[in-house]
Amino acid sequence: MVRATVPTIGILALQGGYSEHVASFRRIGVAGRQVRSPKDLDGLHGLVLPGGESTAIGLLAESSGLIGPLRSWREAGRPVWGTCAGMIMLADQVLGQKEGGQSLIGGLDITVSRNHFGGQLHSFEAAIYSPLVNAASARGVFIRAPAIIEVGERAEPVATLADGTCVGVRQGFLLATAFHPELTADDRWHRIFLDMVLRSTSSGRQS
Repeated sequence: MVRATVPTIGILALQGGYSEHVASFRRIGVAGRQVRSPKDLDGLHGLVLPGGESTAIGLLAESSGLIGPLRSWREAGRPVWGTCAGMIMLADQVLGQKEGGQSLIGGLDITVSRNHFGGQLHSFEAAIYSPLVNAASARGVFIRAPAIIEVGERAEPVATLADGTCVGVRQGFLLATAFHPELTADDRWHRIFLDMVLRSTSSGRQS
């Protein structure tokens, strides 16, 4: 892992499970800042888009004046990790959107199916297989979860279920997972994103 000054990672804190991400980063010695307005992006080294309700998060981001700055952050090549609803917001194509669509940040060369596994009552835990995690499998928490049904040429699958369903991708300094590592005691995915942030910092992508 590339070592550098301990970075500050922002967690979009408009709706959903942002506090759990803050706690997970704290456990690995990283400061997490809640992001609720454009000025909160100043000085950050990485950004997490948490789980929640993607349409609600998009609407709140619009009303907070954040959609444009979030897109600019991503377009600048800075590290972004989307979990569940956050993955939907990063996707270039989303199936099953609510009528009228929703505000997306885009940039991730994938097609996502919203609520792929069903509604809240169909939430589940399952083994995840990933070359990024140093184990045969890890547990994943899926809550009204999406799935990645198509991976474009610019993205690479990094997490699957036993049946081959893609539930995680990486593309440059973008990471997306359909599951919720922040709801477990397993900090390996937060460390994976921290490594991406440190590599981004050392490559000079941070302003």
